[in-house]
Amino acid sequence: MTPAPLTAPTALPAATLAEQLGQVDDFLYTYVLAALLIAVGLYLTIRTRAVQARHFGTMVRTLTRSRGGAEGGISSFQAFAVGLAARVGIGNIAGVAIAVLMGGPGALLWMWVVALIGMATAFIESTLAQVFKERGRDFTFRGGPAYYIKNGLGSRAWGAVFAVLCIISVGVTVVMVQTNSLAGVINATVPSVEPWMVGVFLIMLTGPVVLGGLKSVARITEWMAPVMALVYVAMTVVVLALNITELPGVLRSILWGALGADQALYGVAGGIVAAILNGVRRGLFSNEAGLGTVPNAAGTATTAHPVRQGLIQSFGVFIDTILVCTATGLLILLATGTYAPGTYTADNARGVGAVLTQQAVVEHLGAWTTWPMVVLIFVLVFSTVLGCYSYSQVNVNYLGGQRRAEQVFGLTLTAAAFAGTILDLPVVWALADIALGLLGLLNLVVIVRLAPWALGALRDFDAQLRAGRVPVFVGRGNPHLPGDLPGGVWDGTTAAPGGTAAEKAGGNPAPATGPAEQH
Repeated sequence: MTPAPLTAPTALPAATLAEQLGQVDDFLYTYVLAALLIAVGLYLTIRTRAVQARHFGTMVRTLTRSRGGAEGGISSFQAFAVGLAARVGIGNIAGVAIAVLMGGPGALLWMWVVALIGMATAFIESTLAQVFKERGRDFTFRGGPAYYIKNGLGSRAWGAVFAVLCIISVGVTVVMVQTNSLAGVINATVPSVEPWMVGVFLIMLTGPVVLGGLKSVARITEWMAPVMALVYVAMTVVVLALNITELPGVLRSILWGALGADQALYGVAGGIVAAILNGVRRGLFSNEAGLGTVPNAAGTATTAHPVRQGLIQSFGVFIDTILVCTATGLLILLATGTYAPGTYTADNARGVGAVLTQQAVVEHLGAWTTWPMVVLIFVLVFSTVLGCYSYSQVNVNYLGGQRRAEQVFGLTLTAAAFAGTILDLPVVWALADIALGLLGLLNLVVIVRLAPWALGALRDFDAQLRAGRVPVFVGRGNPHLPGDLPGGVWDGTTAAPGGTAAEKAGGNPAPATGPAEQH
């Protein structure tokens, strides 16, 4: 019997692929990551004695005093701005819209819960990035999960696993999500502008910046990220002022929705499970607390004490979710002519997320805001792409890549930015969720194991404040730490690149006396 001729395998239909990825995505976030994220956040909140509450004032003061002082390196404020640029992106526009469409108004409250708990997680992971950072070239440092896995747990191999996962998830899939949504918004506004045209324009803007390296990205995001966040929040304040009488009803719907009390009103989107699932998922995707992404920026900063950068990055979670995500949620919930709860599936909700937010602003403020919103969304996406490059470059360096490898990756990220504009949106969203979920699982396990080092640094910081000193960190012979830190960054014997007088010693000379910061 003659065997049948071999034929090429049939390609899996895009719809089927999206459905399968969606099932994996739902399982990961429903049964694994959401529970672990909240559990770790509560654990670290207790262990730090609610650092996000008792040091909130210190966060604000540290941020306002963190500009400059790096002398050729990357300042604390620049590292914060890079993290903020990556956090405040399409997740704040499209992601929040998706959460509200699929989970009802109550999803917004669960986003708040995740953010407030996650501030402790963000503090620990960013402090660890500073504690275990290494010297880079060109007056900069390198730090992040790959580095604290290697230097804290002694596992170079698992550090490499994280680095590869981060490069793929952040440097490719997240970039594609951002540019995919941007192309959708522009095409919906001007149908004659094809998605590939948006991709070409992004190549022209992104390529020159990322090929300039980490310092180039830091210089751009230093002013772009804070300005765009302020403009967006200010616009929301205007909308709230115009709709002040309707605000109590919206806040009530958020509370009832979070408890599942309005399921009959909002249909599937009103269930408490849907509210929790969508609020946690989109909150995590937006503020990134616990995912291990922001520490890659935190570890590059030149600072006198690791806790300072931990506090600054923790405050970034507050800005991202409590301010910017809330702004989007309220814009949509107040737009009664635009928001239609309970009428969307997962796929078509993802397809209209950013467009819905744009339409809500038009409903509130008029048609003249259409193009300003397009510009705002474009800036959000562009800055996030730059932040993604920064995160990924740190991991490229960890894997041994230097200037040439950085440039190759810059070209790869630029290609991903183009590809995202022309690929199917549900598949891209699912891939980004899954990739970030795997990244988060690894990082959460690691930071729990290494938490004693960050907690020791926090005790050291608090002790110096109580003694009336300006906190300066010493990594050897420090009674608050579990042991001596490896390397020469914090040992007080070798000058670190850049920084103030204290920071030139890696932040390790005898603590300078001076007016203490008040809690």
